[in-house]
Amino acid sequence: MRENVNTSNDSVAGVAEGTGSAASQSSATQTAYFAGGCFWGLERYFQNVDGVVDTTVGYAQSQVESPTYEQVCAGETDAAETVKVVFDPVQVSLRTLALLFLEVIDPFSVDQQGEDRGRQYRTGMFYTDDTQKSVYVAALEQLVDRQPQRPAVLVEPLRNFYPAEAHHQDYLINNPGGYCHVPIAAIANVKRRQKYVERIWDLTLEQFAVTQLAATERPFVNEYDEEFEPGIYVDIVSGEPLFSSRDKFDSGCGWPAFSRPLKGSLLTEHEDHRIPGRDRIEVRTAETQIHLGHVFEDGPADRGGLRYCMNSAALRFVPRSQMEAQSYGAWIPAVDGDAAETGEAGAVTEES
Repeated sequence: MRENVNTSNDSVAGVAEGTGSAASQSSATQTAYFAGGCFWGLERYFQNVDGVVDTTVGYAQSQVESPTYEQVCAGETDAAETVKVVFDPVQVSLRTLALLFLEVIDPFSVDQQGEDRGRQYRTGMFYTDDTQKSVYVAALEQLVDRQPQRPAVLVEPLRNFYPAEAHHQDYLINNPGGYCHVPIAAIANVKRRQKYVERIWDLTLEQFAVTQLAATERPFVNEYDEEFEPGIYVDIVSGEPLFSSRDKFDSGCGWPAFSRPLKGSLLTEHEDHRIPGRDRIEVRTAETQIHLGHVFEDGPADRGGLRYCMNSAALRFVPRSQMEAQSYGAWIPAVDGDAAETGEAGAVTEES
């Protein structure tokens, strides 16, 4: 078996590639190979990413030429179930694909994903050049920063890739009720997630823990607890306006508190039973779905009675004096007191 990689077209030399649109892919596209457990669900996940133009499921790093599914499952090949992803780098970067991949698998599990166990279900990002390798290594370094464990995800050169049998291709499209260790919700949400995933992974460790893991920052020593300058508070990830200084009040709780958001549709509410004996209502953003904090019914009665207790780490403050320059001029009435005329302010009415 020849193990060299033909970098001119990103295919493995000496290995027949799959059918479908891959054969006619544009020279402007690039190709990546991800092993993440059962390839049915992982392929469906990548198929929903904007910028992915073709996918093929198959067997990588095999010690047997043109292995069958039965041989792979029997442990005769040492192959890994892998998804070949052809993508347009103008629409989606390799880093975005790598981060999305790390989010949808268990990157610390050895030879197991979901209920599937065996060497063929090991995880890996198989590179075809040094540029790909550097992207994958950097992604794993960020993962370790956020979760200080040793990842089980392999980063190694692609030695070979053999397309799987025809009935495995597009399996979950053809069999929508089929088994999938990748959450259906993740498949449905990946288009939205890809818009923000790089910015999310570039957050500070505290910002990441708060927004992604629903952690709580320390009270009284966070950035905006004692901030009362006129301005707006925006989503740390997307920059979408969420709260006005006009609705901020000193609750004495140690975190920024607001009586209402700028618009009810900006937020969603979720039951939170993580603390025994203390049920709460978690607040997230509707668009980026980041954790903000909780809402309580002990706010000022003359302001509606609600207290949106938010984490500073989930917000960015834009002073009134900078709102125009930062393209938030349309929200100045919400800060100055003319929000009713804009029709933008209102209490939360949505709940999920």
